[in-house]
Amino acid sequence: MTWVTAVAGLRARREPGVLVTVATVRGHAPRKAGAKLVVGRTGTWGSIGGGNVEAVAIDRARELIAASAAEPEMLDFALNDKVTNRHGVQCCGGTVSVLLEPLPVVRAVAVFGVGHVGMELARVLARQDLDLHLIDSRAEVLAEERLAALADAVARIRVHHTPLLPEEVIEQLPDGTHVLIMTHDHAEDAALCDAALRAPHLGTIGLIGSAAKWARFRTRLLTEGGHDEAAVDRIKTPIGLPGITGKEPATIAVSVAADLLRTFEKEAA
Repeated sequence: MTWVTAVAGLRARREPGVLVTVATVRGHAPRKAGAKLVVGRTGTWGSIGGGNVEAVAIDRARELIAASAAEPEMLDFALNDKVTNRHGVQCCGGTVSVLLEPLPVVRAVAVFGVGHVGMELARVLARQDLDLHLIDSRAEVLAEERLAALADAVARIRVHHTPLLPEEVIEQLPDGTHVLIMTHDHAEDAALCDAALRAPHLGTIGLIGSAAKWARFRTRLLTEGGHDEAAVDRIKTPIGLPGITGKEPATIAVSVAADLLRTFEKEAA
């Protein structure tokens, strides 16, 4: 398996990893600069030459994974018999620098409702490195020709057509998914709010709509839904930056996306 395939596999399985690269070599060493190794929680793919260099790199990579580290770092090795190594002697005679680059699990966002605002929001979020789930009960808004605008997306896009119960998708979403609810039907929105509150694995929950809409929803969630106030307060509404008041779909989309990116930065901090 190539290192590119290994990295793609980690992303597809939503597993963290570290990409290890021989950055510089002086003198004799087991591998040339550019050799790569991919380290996951339990597996490795590729090689940077074996021996102490590779073993130490794997140990450190797994420490970075356990700490959810985001910053890359360098490790320097002297390959001679005068150096005390953790995993045995390597006396090739050269020196090696190894770059460790964390490969965190990318964020996931689910947009329920791909109408005018939802589509504009998808266009903005598609430029980010994330898993983007687009869910709608209407087949026509998920038609291939309509979503062609997302063909050059950086994000990995997953489309869910749910003609009957869009809320069933919530259980399929990966841990930490940020949910944005903006369907064409207030009944769907209400059902999605209720289902999202029953899913502790989700990240933030946002709902588009007016204060009057939220007042009705909040009462129903507290009474018919049986949720307590702390749970209901997980839902943020209105969504978007408060200082942006434009009503055009593209304006709302930019505002919502900016607010979400700000949430990502707070999480990282």
